[in-house]
Amino acid sequence: MTSLPSSSLISPVRLFCVHLCSRTSRTLSKHVVLCQRSWCPGAGASSALCRQTNSLWWNETRGFLSRGGGGASEEQQTLEDLAQNIREQQYKRVVVMAGAGISTPSGIPDFRSPGSGLYNNLQQYDLPYAEAIFEIGFFHQNPNPFFALAKELYPGNYQPNLTHHFVRLLHKKGQLLRMYTQNIDGLERLAGIPPEMLVEAHGTFATATCTVCLRKYKGGELRSDVMSGVVPKCPTCKGVVKPDIVFFGEELPFNFFKYLTDFPLADLLIVMGTSLEVEPFASLAGTVRPSVPRLLINRDRVGPFTGRRSPHDVVQLGDVVSGVQALVQALGWTQELEALMAAAAEKAAKKTEQ
Repeated sequence: MTSLPSSSLISPVRLFCVHLCSRTSRTLSKHVVLCQRSWCPGAGASSALCRQTNSLWWNETRGFLSRGGGGASEEQQTLEDLAQNIREQQYKRVVVMAGAGISTPSGIPDFRSPGSGLYNNLQQYDLPYAEAIFEIGFFHQNPNPFFALAKELYPGNYQPNLTHHFVRLLHKKGQLLRMYTQNIDGLERLAGIPPEMLVEAHGTFATATCTVCLRKYKGGELRSDVMSGVVPKCPTCKGVVKPDIVFFGEELPFNFFKYLTDFPLADLLIVMGTSLEVEPFASLAGTVRPSVPRLLINRDRVGPFTGRRSPHDVVQLGDVVSGVQALVQALGWTQELEALMAAAAEKAAKKTEQ
């Protein structure tokens, strides 16, 4: 019988994966889906919109990988402490979790706010309720409201901001293990973060699939139709071609399950611009090891940061961009980040000219 590695970090995950497989792969397709429970009131248009899940599988996994309690009393870490450790390369497996709050500084509108152009534009479709725009059943009946939203959000309409470029700089320095994003706006890719470093938990516009024959397309192949207000159709079967955004009732992307190994391996967790109300994404913040520092850069305390603070947790409240700027300044990376952003802006300008 082949034995598993004895590493205390990896073997529990592998053992659980064996257990998971023994329960049959049907469990995944049956339970791990976005479900329609309730609308997240403050959610931006770039973020998915569900608070809870009925997933029995997820409840079991969350318990297995929960962070657990802390140890003896330790001195509270500060932003400067974390910055020094990042600068000295003590953290080489950084996991970033991000939500709509990192994209609103780029100008992406809040779908729910009355008075915003996006909200007003969708009223002509007489939605039965706001979240219907992301329901797969409603999409099959009437795809027009979603594609009106897609026209506003399609990659190329907005540019990444300092926050996205900071994560890109982490990758450039070889310290990013993975970025988990709730956003569907594609700004992470546009900032230069490679697709293999991303887990787009709620899907992406980068690829698309025919809803009838399941033929795959690159997102760019839909752009002309979407920007012209035309519902894209498959030339093979005339079915509607849907961007690979996760709708209510659909399975999560398979690469979401990279968390099973990423979070136990992480040596630093950075959480930015998210309410941590959308499951199963929200519970990931509690699955790193108890000794791993967690940094929250957010307007409010959320999730595990609302209760008693671990000495390893650091909270930077306020505007997300300002919080990242404070971290960058403490790191001494300001000039590097500015150079990276300038190069990206020049590249975007040349692309626009072409």
